[in-house]
Amino acid sequence: MKKLFMILGMFLSLSMVAAACGSTIDEVASDAADAAGDAADAVEDAAEDTADAVEDAVTDDEDAMEEEDAMEEEDAMEEEAMADHLGDGSLGQVVVEAGAEVQIRSLNAITGDVAFLGLPNQRGVEQAVADYGDIKGFGVTSGQGLDDLCSADGGQAAAQQIVADEQIVGVIGTSCSGAATAAAPLISAAGMVMISGSNTSPALTSDQQGNAGPDYHVGYYRTAHNDLFQGAAMAEFVYNELGLTSAAAIHDGDPYTNGLADAFANAFEALGGTVTTVVGVAKEDTDMVPVLTEVAAGSPEALFFPIFQPAGDFVADQAPGVAGLEDTILLAADGLLTDGFMELAQSEGMHFSGPDVRFGANTNESTGVSADEFLATYEANNGEAPSAAFWGHSYDATAMLLDAIDAASFVDGDGHLVIDRQGVRDHLNSIQGYAGIIGTINCDAFGDCGSQKITVIKHDSAADIEASKANVVFEYAPS
Repeated sequence: MKKLFMILGMFLSLSMVAAACGSTIDEVASDAADAAGDAADAVEDAAEDTADAVEDAVTDDEDAMEEEDAMEEEDAMEEEAMADHLGDGSLGQVVVEAGAEVQIRSLNAITGDVAFLGLPNQRGVEQAVADYGDIKGFGVTSGQGLDDLCSADGGQAAAQQIVADEQIVGVIGTSCSGAATAAAPLISAAGMVMISGSNTSPALTSDQQGNAGPDYHVGYYRTAHNDLFQGAAMAEFVYNELGLTSAAAIHDGDPYTNGLADAFANAFEALGGTVTTVVGVAKEDTDMVPVLTEVAAGSPEALFFPIFQPAGDFVADQAPGVAGLEDTILLAADGLLTDGFMELAQSEGMHFSGPDVRFGANTNESTGVSADEFLATYEANNGEAPSAAFWGHSYDATAMLLDAIDAASFVDGDGHLVIDRQGVRDHLNSIQGYAGIIGTINCDAFGDCGSQKITVIKHDSAADIEASKANVVFEYAPS
């Protein structure tokens, strides 16, 4: 409008000038009309410019608001995802980049004399990983299987390799309790978790009276039983079922064999029996006569030797030839409840304690796979049935670990999977009533999660060991 008044003013000025100079009215009118037209065009252009500027400003504001809303929504979704997972970050986080895999490891005895135990464990881990599938769109791998060598040295060496890789979240293993005593401290200190399918030494968890074992470390769990229960089961069988009142035990110094021999001796004496001796042999010993002669001096009615091969082979073979042990009942545990030992002639007539593997229609709740389905896949993949009893325990342990990772993780705004290490432990600590292939799993304050069901079998024929495995003569479950 200011431009219009200015132009009109100019028009009047021109009119006066024209009049003074003698210009005609028409000339003046023509000039005024041109000026007015220019003024109108200018006003229209100014109005359009103003409108365009206003529209651009409004559009910019709307775009900014939409972008801000989108960012707020994205932030809210990420905050919700972060809030919807276990853990407080106190042990750190594992960040899995988009396209990468979640890393766990199998640590079992896969070479040497105890490979019969570790290989089925490792294969159970691999099958569980395959059956479980992705976690929030991320694949899972157990990597190259590691060997615990069924020894403290082997467990320590493998654990050092594991903790050097900060992407590893947890470990399924070890096979042997002796390896766990050296591996567990390192795994625990690194903020990882370790779940064993076959460690049974009481020292690794607790005395079942609320006291931690000397080798217990936070972050250690197991689906295998605590040998306090296996010792009690064998003691009850010998004292109440066989009616024997004196017994001896042999161990090889390993935490598993030593712990189980002591558990048996303590439970047997608590029932009223007499323990004539508990003595050790070396794992590499082949001549067992000196130790067996020492045992025979107490005239035990039963001899319990929860050791491994090959030492167990020599005890079973030489004991009947030692004076005073001709009629002694020979008993062993899950360390010798294997195809390799039961195929030996000297194993006939023996009794074996071990985990109750009558799994029937039991199904793992995380994968939906039953015991029968697992065994069918195992045999198809490996050309043989599992050679030891803890394959189901390792499968369930793996599924539990993967559930824990799922519960303790979220996908961040960059598409990374963020796993809270403390959250993994929080989930495992809370497990109650979990349905596994081995039965109902409940984890206590010290990592004992197993069903604790034990059976004793009678081995009648080395020519038909499968029949012997099914020949259950006693079953035990803690009250």
